Amino acid sequence: WDYFRLIFKQEGEKVLASDTFRNFYEANKEWLRPYAVFSYLRDAYKTPNFREWPRYSTYDAAEIETLCRPEAADYPHIAIYYYIQFNLHLQLLAATEHARANGVVLKGDIPIGISRNSVEAWKEPHYFNLNGQAGAPPDDFSVNGQNWGFPTYNWDVMEKDGYAWWMKRFSKMAEYFDAYRIDHILGFFRIWEIPMHAVHGLLGQFVPALGMTREEIESYGLAFREDLFLKPYIHEYFLEQMFGPHADYVKQTFIEPTDVWEIYRMRPEFDTQRKVEAYFVGKTDADSIWIRDGLYALISNVLFVPDRTDPYKYHPRIAVQHDYVYRALNDWEKEAFNRLYDQYYYHRHNDFWGQQAMKKLPQLTQSTRMLVCGEDLGMIPDCVAWVMNELRILSLEIQRMPKDPTQEFGHPDWYPYRSVCTVSTHDMSTLRGWWEEDFQQTQRYYNSMLGHYGSAPSVATPELCEEVIRKHLESNSILCILSLQDWMSIDGKWRNPNAGEERINVPANPRHYWRWRMHLTLEQLMKAESLNEKIRGLIGQTGRF
Repeated sequence: WDYFRLIFKQEGEKVLASDTFRNFYEANKEWLRPYAVFSYLRDAYKTPNFREWPRYSTYDAAEIETLCRPEAADYPHIAIYYYIQFNLHLQLLAATEHARANGVVLKGDIPIGISRNSVEAWKEPHYFNLNGQAGAPPDDFSVNGQNWGFPTYNWDVMEKDGYAWWMKRFSKMAEYFDAYRIDHILGFFRIWEIPMHAVHGLLGQFVPALGMTREEIESYGLAFREDLFLKPYIHEYFLEQMFGPHADYVKQTFIEPTDVWEIYRMRPEFDTQRKVEAYFVGKTDADSIWIRDGLYALISNVLFVPDRTDPYKYHPRIAVQHDYVYRALNDWEKEAFNRLYDQYYYHRHNDFWGQQAMKKLPQLTQSTRMLVCGEDLGMIPDCVAWVMNELRILSLEIQRMPKDPTQEFGHPDWYPYRSVCTVSTHDMSTLRGWWEEDFQQTQRYYNSMLGHYGSAPSVATPELCEEVIRKHLESNSILCILSLQDWMSIDGKWRNPNAGEERINVPANPRHYWRWRMHLTLEQLMKAESLNEKIRGLIGQTGRF
């Protein structure tokens, strides 16, 4: 920032007076001015949470207009953001033009969410449900689901103006990219929304979704019991299993007995996960974390969650079959619940969610010339493949996360042509990291997918990594896009000595902030002849050129 201020003082006035900047400003002022003002106020008030600002906490276009006048005292502090964004635009455009001139396609990314403390939420809050948190149901990344914390979209509001907010986003991306990836494309079908009082993702529900009435639940043969179905089920018999030596402390501090023998309820001051989280702030010892996580589990130990808008409708709690409340059912009740659960999560919404996506995606995907790819991982309804195929959206294929639940590993030669295949994504461990996570799984992969006999090596050798990379390059997918770390893994001289440092993101951990950096400079990479020869050879031999 010292440099930014110095260069702006030296060059800013001249640059902002240029015709090139004026053209950029006119074309982008709709987002540029609010962004610059937001950034200035965020720094001046030392928080991006605009609700805490003493002034301008509610966006007012007339006030912003006044702040942005060149004669205003605040103008130099705002204009520096114009200057920075203009230079970023020029640099990205130059990179784009250089890439295209050399036959390289640049692929951008459309994130599914925005921060609730962002210029979008400040300027256009009507587009977002700021009283909910987006996330994901339980999956291979997280047994408790994921809570990303950002607000969900008010699609009904967006539909009224033809999804203008999204159209502007896509149009801007088309200036720089030839292809783009829609992050969590399932969000255009439905989003996993978690109430604000929850920390984990287990208490969420799909939005939109068709909630179940009490009568419908009972039609499956399951007698509706509000005390068991909607309130945390806390019984004496499992408290010691959950809390061990801390069971008595938990009883004395966090829960209280009910009128029913051996049944407890949460004390009012701890009856939500957020209240529990607040109590344990700063307590990082192992015992505190054990108790805190156990209390989170108690609170989510419910069979159904109430609908977010209709108090007379309910949704079966995701993955509840692993919890004590499910075990408290008798065999007949379990069978009835499982039929209800299967119908709700795997059949009930197929047509409904397909219709939701077809309201939005055709207009958006056809609004630019960019090739569209969708990140379609996770709990995939049957309608997703149909919609993506209908709209010519490329799917994402990852061998360790096959779409077919009967397979442990995907087969690259079976992937659909209209797809992108890769070994690992930014949300996963790299090939080398995955190899060391589960030896039994690695052994099965070594024998069944690579066709080797005997015991698998304890680490992924360069030769093994090259074999895996080659199989992906030979796949049926139109595109094979590999991370730099996985490319580097094929050369023992140039790969990172520490496989644990290769991980980019841990999606279940909201405080894991993309800390990965290349362990080589670009100059070293350009001189890494053994690696570059291997890459050239693999691409040539597999026809990926």
